[in-house]
Amino acid sequence: MNVALETIKEPTLLRYFRTLNAGDFTETAKLFAKEGVMYPPIDPAMIGAAEITAYLQKEAQGIKAEPQQIVSENLADNHLQIKVTGKAHTSWCIVNVMWLFILNPKREILEAKIKLLASPQDLIALRPPHQEYTELPELNH
Repeated sequence: MNVALETIKEPTLLRYFRTLNAGDFTETAKLFAKEGVMYPPIDPAMIGAAEITAYLQKEAQGIKAEPQQIVSENLADNHLQIKVTGKAHTSWCIVNVMWLFILNPKREILEAKIKLLASPQDLIALRPPHQEYTELPELNH
């Protein structure tokens, strides 16, 4: 079931997906609280607007997020958790994604966890053309 962006009821999330899809990463990062954290699928956490903007400018160019299902849950202290599942379209693949947002009472994003819903084998098969990858050696403990 696809969810048109216009049907997203939470204004912060609507702005998140609109600005992300428009490539306006500075505006996307402004939706985060001062101490807000983005947990990308593979890279370390990004904290604060400057780090989030820099990360998105480097890694999210041309991405189009397509939310398909949204589930909200009220948390303690008037916080809101919103789980969004859908797809991310890049120039070279489409992958299933889950975004998990925690919003504070001001409806700023405290946390955004982004998880790719694919196996490592699926992700390797989806790698961009002309991208070189090396296998890491097994660590012996």
